[in-house]
Amino acid sequence: MTQQTLVWFRNDLRVHDNPALYSACQESQVIAVYLTFSEQWQTHNESNNKLWFAMQNLQELEQNLKALNIPLIVLKADSFDKASGMLLKLAKQLSCTGISWNDKYGLNEELRDTEVERAFADSGLNCRRHNDQTLFRPGTVRNGKGEYFKVFTPFKKALYRQLQIEQLNCSPAPDKQEVVTEKLPKSVNYIDLYQPLSEQVKELWSVGEDAAHERLTDFIEEKSEDYKNFRDFPDRPYTSTISPYLATGVLSVRQCFHAACMANQGELDTGNDGLQCWMSELIWREFYRHILHGFPRLSKHRAFVEHTEKLPWSNNESNFQAWCEGRTGYPLVDAAMKQLLATGWMHNRLRMVSAMFLTKNLMIDWRKGEAFFMQHLIDGDFASNNGGWQWSASTGTDAAPYFRMFNPVNQSEKFDPKGSFIRKWLPELVSLNDKQIHAPWQHNFDINYPEPVVDHAESRKEVLAAFKALK
Repeated sequence: MTQQTLVWFRNDLRVHDNPALYSACQESQVIAVYLTFSEQWQTHNESNNKLWFAMQNLQELEQNLKALNIPLIVLKADSFDKASGMLLKLAKQLSCTGISWNDKYGLNEELRDTEVERAFADSGLNCRRHNDQTLFRPGTVRNGKGEYFKVFTPFKKALYRQLQIEQLNCSPAPDKQEVVTEKLPKSVNYIDLYQPLSEQVKELWSVGEDAAHERLTDFIEEKSEDYKNFRDFPDRPYTSTISPYLATGVLSVRQCFHAACMANQGELDTGNDGLQCWMSELIWREFYRHILHGFPRLSKHRAFVEHTEKLPWSNNESNFQAWCEGRTGYPLVDAAMKQLLATGWMHNRLRMVSAMFLTKNLMIDWRKGEAFFMQHLIDGDFASNNGGWQWSASTGTDAAPYFRMFNPVNQSEKFDPKGSFIRKWLPELVSLNDKQIHAPWQHNFDINYPEPVVDHAESRKEVLAAFKALK
């Protein structure tokens, strides 16, 4: 009888460069499984945009696996605590010798996976775990004292010292296997489980590995050279926009690094400025995963800098709703929020601007903004989202110092100087000229646009006083 192994897919929805899948296929016949966790995902604020995108890519994965004679079974588990029992039952039902998966990071996910591993071990079945989301398994890049790095730049330098170019080699899709002949459990209907929050999401984000690689290739060949110079301008198309594919694992971080490194003549931290800069952004993603693993309190809605838990956050719900709906009276902030609501995505510079406005100008708890982003982002990624929000709020690791506050008008004038981005998302301001559009309230216009909810200078004084009081 042919030996069979379960491969448990999660956010690694691809057949190329998939360590768990490739390794298992070298040793045995494979049956793939995917569990939906609707209740748990809702608790984790996973957005319908992201879940819709994941299910569409899961359908693509199912077809790609089918071409390799690998069946995919999709089961409904609701919450993480059901995973161990369901997977063990399935493995026994199909006479599998064990299970293989690519690790996820975050406290609840790690506890779930540990429980699955224990359940399989207790039943005499093997469990193979692989590192996939990062270049280095979290915890293996440490400082001279054996501690987790808490500052990005020395982390990046240490990572580059350890990284060998050979580590960026990507495995192919596995070979076609023999057809699985035994009867398999019926999958649940997962395609219609989620709908995106707007129709525009469907139009903007094509699905599948081919679409992801087309986007990656287009960025490397057409945009990367100018990435460093133009990445902060939201009306210019010089960002890669591959984050949704990374978040669902349709692309791997190795594939991204390999493509960039090869285009950069094998160099990592020298060579083309744009490619260097982009790879550095990928390392920020890695850094936040290492931090998330090393400091479990981050998965419990806690601040990294513990004394900032005492900040007197505002409970002004009216101001929070104005921010959520893009009607703060600050055009760049409002345009950014309108982009998020319509597309499920926001330009990275604007993520910082809007996050800092909520936490520093409105003095509203970063956790409320963090949750709102996760509930809407198609590329929602807990480690990066938490890291970015705590950076903006000056509560996180290697965060912006508390006295650093973006002036939303200055940011607008600098990064959207002609108001092109603002006009796209705030048509009510289209008639204003390039100077007026950044601060409409300074001019006497009869337009349907709100007055600023706060004064930047006054709110800056208040937040500085609040942080100084902590000391």
